[in-house]
Amino acid sequence: MEFQLQATDTTTSARAGLITTDHGVIQTPIFMPVGTLGSVKAVHLHELRDDVKAQIILGNTYHLYLRPGLDVLREAGGLHKFNGWNRPILTDSGGFQVFSLSDNRKLTEEGAHFRSHIDGSKHLFTPENVVDIERVIGADIMMALDECPPGTSEFSYAKKSLDLTMRWLKRGWDRYKETEGLYGYSQAYFPIVQGCTYPELRRRAALEVAEYGADGNAIGGLAVGEPAEVMYEMISVVNEILPADKPRYLMGVGTPANILEGISRGVDMFDCVMPTRNGRNGMLFTSNGIMNMRNKKWANDFSPIQEDGPSYVDRQYTKAYLRHLFISQEILAMQIASIHNLSFYLWLVGEARKHILAGDFGSWKTEMMERVTRRL
Repeated sequence: MEFQLQATDTTTSARAGLITTDHGVIQTPIFMPVGTLGSVKAVHLHELRDDVKAQIILGNTYHLYLRPGLDVLREAGGLHKFNGWNRPILTDSGGFQVFSLSDNRKLTEEGAHFRSHIDGSKHLFTPENVVDIERVIGADIMMALDECPPGTSEFSYAKKSLDLTMRWLKRGWDRYKETEGLYGYSQAYFPIVQGCTYPELRRRAALEVAEYGADGNAIGGLAVGEPAEVMYEMISVVNEILPADKPRYLMGVGTPANILEGISRGVDMFDCVMPTRNGRNGMLFTSNGIMNMRNKKWANDFSPIQEDGPSYVDRQYTKAYLRHLFISQEILAMQIASIHNLSFYLWLVGEARKHILAGDFGSWKTEMMERVTRRL
């Protein structure tokens, strides 16, 4: 994997670049739709390619390991062959999912012991076998196994957690370096900076992570309960240290405003379930603000979903029609809203990239922050 830094904004730390993988080039900053089980919920692959214009999607190691399982993925030739997506894929390590199973998991020096949410069976993720699992899945970018502590963790727990994550990273890195991809193309491996909301822990983690010289680096453990301003502070602290010539990935974040703030602080890559999950529940993000499509105010509004600016879905769909679909619990409502929201997120990072290259990102971001946070 290669990263080319093309431009940095003069008034912020926003960057534009190119990530080159064996499955294609990714223009940054970029948003990555989340395809937990090998599919982005309610969205066909041709819609991801042609309407959403996704350049890279995510798969989830925990979920894919449990279902369909490694035997099926290996026989298929990896996730790209299994789901038909011929562009880049990133897999997380499953650490966050195991963290979410607080009642069904136990962390030890060896790794994360957990029970399947499907059938209660016992499993163990270690830094080494997670690399092996991600080799079988075949993602272009693999994430290191880490612990994601709650955003409200006490310093003592956050330090203990970070110590464990860094020891796991050394073991996972060693396994990555002694193994190769299974399907004839290269795979990158990203360490993850943890440290909760404590600047001294974040700085230490960033310094240690930078020493590995990995193809890219991630920032984890944010947007897990801490205030947004604290999250922004942690991003700035970490990005002052992480290498400028490698892509920086902020994991699991977030709202359009979060993404703009992250870009302005030097983040290159984002992912979040929000556009699809919120979309399936009737929340639409637009360049003019946020709409709840279940509100009665849209019942007789026959204007297009997106009245001006970019159109993310066919303009034949009106606000009144989409509200009718949601109230009627039609599956098409979830599909339209998911495509719309993902398209908006990709449009937003694409516009950010244009303005970084044009040299006026700062003023554009100020205007967009006011627009995307409105409630319509």
